[in-house]
Amino acid sequence: MKSFRILILLLAAVGFSTQSCKEDFLDYTPQGALSEDVLANKTGVNSLLIGAYAALDGQGAYGGNISGGTAWATPPDNWIYGSEYGGEAHANALATSIEATNAFFNEKWKADYAGVSRCNAVLRVVGKATDMTDAEKNNVIGQARFLRGYFYSDLKKMFNKVPWIDENTTDFKQPNDKDIWPQIEADFKFGMDNMPETQKTAASANKWASAAFLAKSYLYQKKYTEAKTLFDQVITSGKTANGIAYDLHKEFEDNFRPEKEITSPEALFSVEMSANVGNGTIATGNQGTMLNFPINSPFRCCGNFMPSFDLVNSFRTNPETGLPYLDDYNANAIKSDMGVLSTQAFTPETGTVDPRLDWTAGRRGLPFKDWGLMPGQAWIRNQSATGPYVNLKNIYWKATSDKYYDGIAWAPGSAINYVIITFSDVLLMAAETEAQLGNLEKAQTYVNRVRTRAANPSGFLYKYNDDAKPESGFSKTPAANYKIGIYPAGAFAAGGKTYALKAIYFERKLELAMQGHRFFDLVRWGIADKELNTYYAYESKLVTEAVGMSFIPNKNEYYPIPQAQIDISTVNGKPTLIQNPGYK
Repeated sequence: MKSFRILILLLAAVGFSTQSCKEDFLDYTPQGALSEDVLANKTGVNSLLIGAYAALDGQGAYGGNISGGTAWATPPDNWIYGSEYGGEAHANALATSIEATNAFFNEKWKADYAGVSRCNAVLRVVGKATDMTDAEKNNVIGQARFLRGYFYSDLKKMFNKVPWIDENTTDFKQPNDKDIWPQIEADFKFGMDNMPETQKTAASANKWASAAFLAKSYLYQKKYTEAKTLFDQVITSGKTANGIAYDLHKEFEDNFRPEKEITSPEALFSVEMSANVGNGTIATGNQGTMLNFPINSPFRCCGNFMPSFDLVNSFRTNPETGLPYLDDYNANAIKSDMGVLSTQAFTPETGTVDPRLDWTAGRRGLPFKDWGLMPGQAWIRNQSATGPYVNLKNIYWKATSDKYYDGIAWAPGSAINYVIITFSDVLLMAAETEAQLGNLEKAQTYVNRVRTRAANPSGFLYKYNDDAKPESGFSKTPAANYKIGIYPAGAFAAGGKTYALKAIYFERKLELAMQGHRFFDLVRWGIADKELNTYYAYESKLVTEAVGMSFIPNKNEYYPIPQAQIDISTVNGKPTLIQNPGYK
């Protein structure tokens, strides 16, 4: 068996280049940059803070990311590192080894540290400003430390041991021999204690976003009691930066509509995207997902990020209860058009499915939002390699494409924000925490709250009034046989902690599918080996991209420290950075 492999996207029409690493990225001073003393005022400090926020999207000027590589190597949703490696999707790609020399890991490393560097610049300069009140300074410091905590938490779950660089660091060749969770916690704690509940802009972080990330940090470390305390506060008292009490959207799909973003009660913190800003580029659109639209479609490019059979089958529900098949969902596989040409007749699945499926994966014969019926193979680059499904969550609506789509480049950019942490995510993390503490009834309440929203008929996908004219609107007939139920009273308690956690883990798979969480969840739960190798065994019988793939325990839980970074960390002939176990 080949080792667990990364799917690197090398498209024939797209050149791929890497940036040489001849000097430390954090130690580089751009020519023509303003000195920090010149920026030591309210205007300068806020400009630096905006720059730190801008680093969240991992991209710079069109055509690359903030560290000089390709934008899809550093997407904020981690669709490669979190979803594809988590068994949720395939890509039409060249598969190469997950090794330290892989350029994608170096780009991801540099992009996160670019964000750290920008946060550190804010923290160095804000103390010198004389035209800001203490409250204004603490708010700025809180935001900068929150953002820094986020960038480091991303590095932590990717690479585990990474060097801590802060605003006081002068020697950037720091070792990666210590756990940085304490520093991440301190940054989120400061943000929680010093940022206000509301901010001047909805896109800014606030105290409750920082509290949620601190709780998530506790959960990752299995500090369940500390996590519970914070999750309780966030769920009962939390508000968005513009003062809206946290809650679920009434409809699941509202989370992916740009027009709902400003007033969203569900978005705790997002990476802001925009379109049609008139600057001649799509630099503010989501470049990181440009490759993830159906090929040979109205979107042009590029046929990557294709939902797996395993993921789609997970949305099968029991026709009696509407509950998922936690253990044998692949034995109840959903009918697909695999091997069926678009010119040939096909009747979609008629059995019961979770309605979230058709807002997650495009299926043959069903409405593809308002773009028409998904035609099957005609929109698939290589069905035998990646399967019959296409991604849906990053697809904008045709009716609003004049506002939320950028068509300047060879592939689409969109204004759909990436919500880093949603309220449904918080509810399911809180459910997990409660289950770990033995509070199974409360854990079930949180899970059922998420499932109740999914069961709202107003949020179902419906058939068109006229399939030949999707612009005619939607009828009152559901597009598929949707049935979803909540867990009956006492189900978690009767099944015990093991059953409750299994149900919670599965609910995260359904609710957060294709959003970059799955791989990191599997690793922190300690089940990546079992789950992913079972996935490869099943999926490899259906698509060629899964053939020969495997997950190596005690190695593939984390990605390799980029060799380029190890090389430039050398002092007196000895590298400061040490490689993760299992990698050369």
